[in-house]
Order: sequence, then C-alpha cells, then structure tokens
Amino acid sequence: MRPAVLCAPLRIERAALRAAGLPVVRTGLGPRRAAATAAGLPEGPRVVAGIGGGLAAHVRPGDVVVADEVRGPDGVVEVPTAALLAGALRRLGLTVHLGPVLGVDHVVGERERDALAASGALAVDMESHRLAAAGQPFAVIRSIVDTVGAPLVRPSTVSHGLAGLRSLRAAVPALTAWAAATGPRQLLMASPRSFCAGVERAIDIVDRALAKHGAPVYVRRQIVHNTHVVRKLQERGAVFVDEVGEVPEGATLVFAAHGVTPGVRRDAADRGLSVIDATCPLVTKVHNEVRRYSGRGDTVFLIGHAEHEEVEGTVGEAPRSVVVVEDVAAARTVTAPAAQGFAYTMQTTLALDEAEEIASVLRSRFPGLSAPRKDDICYATTNRQQALRAIAREVDLVLVVGSANSSNSRRLVEVAEREGTPAVLVDGVSDIDLRRLAGAGRIGLTAGASAPPHLVDEVVAGLGGLGPVTVAENRLTEEEITFTLPREVL
Repeated sequence: MRPAVLCAPLRIERAALRAAGLPVVRTGLGPRRAAATAAGLPEGPRVVAGIGGGLAAHVRPGDVVVADEVRGPDGVVEVPTAALLAGALRRLGLTVHLGPVLGVDHVVGERERDALAASGALAVDMESHRLAAAGQPFAVIRSIVDTVGAPLVRPSTVSHGLAGLRSLRAAVPALTAWAAATGPRQLLMASPRSFCAGVERAIDIVDRALAKHGAPVYVRRQIVHNTHVVRKLQERGAVFVDEVGEVPEGATLVFAAHGVTPGVRRDAADRGLSVIDATCPLVTKVHNEVRRYSGRGDTVFLIGHAEHEEVEGTVGEAPRSVVVVEDVAAARTVTAPAAQGFAYTMQTTLALDEAEEIASVLRSRFPGLSAPRKDDICYATTNRQQALRAIAREVDLVLVVGSANSSNSRRLVEVAEREGTPAVLVDGVSDIDLRRLAGAGRIGLTAGASAPPHLVDEVVAGLGGLGPVTVAENRLTEEEITFTLPREVL
C-alpha cells in the first residue's frame, strides 16, 4: 500500500501539517480545485485535514470534528476509521466531536448555517466530499474556526483562526499514527467471545423489570462490568447505586450478576424494597459451596481478588470462615484458624491455569483439602480463555474488548501475555491506540463475557477501514447454555 497523503486546502493549513513527516498536498480552496486534485492523486490512504465551520451549537472554535461520514451532492461516503482517529485525538487532549461533515460549494453564511444544522451534520466544508476516497483508507478532520453565533467575518476571526490552527498542529501525532497503522492485515477471531448466558440473563432481567414496572428501576452496582451496557440501561431508566440505602423505600431493586452478601439482602428487606435477583447461577453455586463447607466447620480458602464484588458477596456468606487467597505467593504463606477441615472455592472469572496453580499449592499444604464437585470457574470464562490461547501465538497483537473493571476481560489479556503475545484491553474501537497497530499484520480479537457483540463488530469495521482485512473465525466450541429468569420478571 502506498504511503498516506495529507490533503490541505490552504497554504497555511499545509504549513501546520508539515510536522507529520508525510506528503502534504495543497488541494486549493473549494470543490472545483479539490476535485481536480483528487483526480491526480494515486490510490492509497488519504486524510483531508484543515479548518472548517461548525454547524452544531456545542461545537466551538478550536474544537476538532472527525467525520464518520462525508455528505455531498453525489452521496454519502462512510469513514470507518473515524472512531479510531477520534480516540487518538482525544488522548492528545483535544476536544473532539464525531459525526457527519457536510460538503457544500460555497462559504456558508450565518443565516444558511441554521438551515444546514438541521441536517444533523456537525461541520461544513467545501473540499472533503470531492476528496473522499471510498474503498480506501480515508479520514477527515476539521479544526473549527467559525461557529454558530461566531461567523467567519467578525472581530474574533483572528483569535478563532489561531485556535483552529493550534488544534490542527496539535493533531499531527494522531494523523501520523493513523498513517502508520494503515495497510493490509489478517484478523483472527477467537470464538466463543462476548456475552455469556449469565450476562444475557442479567441484562434481560433489567430490561424486563423496566418494561414491567417502568422507570426508575434501581440496580445495586453495575449489573455487569461493562460501561456500554450500563450506559444503555441508564438511557432506558435504570438507576445504578452503590448501596441499598440510596434506594427509596418501596422501590424496585435489582441485584447485579456478581451477587451480594446476606447483609445486603437484609438491608433491602428492611427498606421494603421489591427485590429481583440477577445473580449469575454459577456465582450462586459458589455461595452454596461456602455455606456448605462453613456449615460443617471447615475453613474455606476462596481463590480470587479481594476487591472484586463477586468475592465480597461470597465472603459475606461466612466471613469468619472464609480466607481470600489472591495469588501463589499468598497460597504458600496463608494460615488458617484451627478448624474441623479445610476446603477451597474459586471466583468464577479467574484465569484457569493461574487458579489451578494456586489450588495446587493449597492442596500440598493442607492434606485432605475439600474441592468443589465441579470447577467453580464458569464455562464461559474457561471457553474464552481456551479459544484465545488457541490463536494467541499465531498473531502479533491481541485486542481484548471489555471494560477495565471486568475481571474476565483482564484475565484474557493475561492469558495472551502468558502465551508471549502483547495484548491490550479496549472498551471499544475508540480506545485502540493506533500506534499499537503499526507493524501488526496479524491481530487476534476476542471479548470478555460482559462485552456486547456489537463492540467487536465495530472493531472489525475500524480495522477494515485501515486497509484490506482478511477475517478468519477460530471456533473452539459451541455454547448452548441458558438460564431461567426469576419469576418476578416473567
């Protein structure tokens, strides 16, 4: 693939972009000159960068608009790399807006701006629609100078123009990284990935509770550990709280998938709350094990991370009998009070190999240590780790889609790294650091059990916008497990 080219309409814009170290072509002002320039450009990655006019009221001078589509008289050109570039620009400290850029054939006046704003476009220019390169790596950024209420010709023109040029110069590292990330690559998809049955059940419970009772429905903590899921449910009327005391008496409260302590259940009952329990059945299984072991007088070693909500809920079943063991070093030194016996359980979202190493140390130190009848680490966690392990050594980089507070997603990063492959956790396509993609010709892609599938699709589309992508699906096993819903939402 040819090197990327930066297209700047004006000489002053071209000067602002020279630090990128890429070819910068001055296209000239207006659609006619831009079309003539486009006809002479070779095929290959192309970025249109320059100043522009804002249409939306929230877009201010010095802000940067990244086009997710370019609209012109000849149609619409989608820009699949827009979220990738927008994320890179935000990490540079710029104020960035992602949305449509509208192409026109003349300088827009203040009266016309109001009419054009109704189109939903964020910015307007005269060149991008003529330079748009469908089917090739393509991007558009416009550093805003004139805006709603601040037209091009007025006393503030100079200061706003300087603000726009400063932002354009500040954007150079992101444009350089975008250009370096372009090129053909192979994408290996680990499967299974994304939502598991327990996560789907928990989200469905909140959806049904909202449909049945209306907003607001309160949820203690995040229903699952994913920012996108939480935001979507908030938009529908779910209210997320940290503790039961924040919920009005008599309201509807959903317990999150990670489970709660008996004390939390008592608090909810004392406030007269209508409780719907979305605890994952596999977490409930661990709670039952702790009650069974502690009930017969055993000390229970809980292999897991003490700060995780699931572990907090599990410890709460028998706080005087449970000892949390976080790693191998702790397993080698942990002590326990005298007891009739010893047993262990596991947090459901751990890395299987690491958890088994900890359990092995405990078994060697505590003869007769009782173990769960069936592994505590859930089927979905195990399947996703094994599916990733099957491809990790075949790729240059692994992308794991999931939120930073998702234990099972973080464990996937660790699994890849133990296989010797660099891995990064991304909440979505805009979190991908373009610099990590340079030279990564083969990329592995998976997602934690709490990450929505559409986020994976967006990553695939974003990578595809950087150049030709060959996608291969590596399906390790099929998941056909479903869990019943609580009667309160049926």
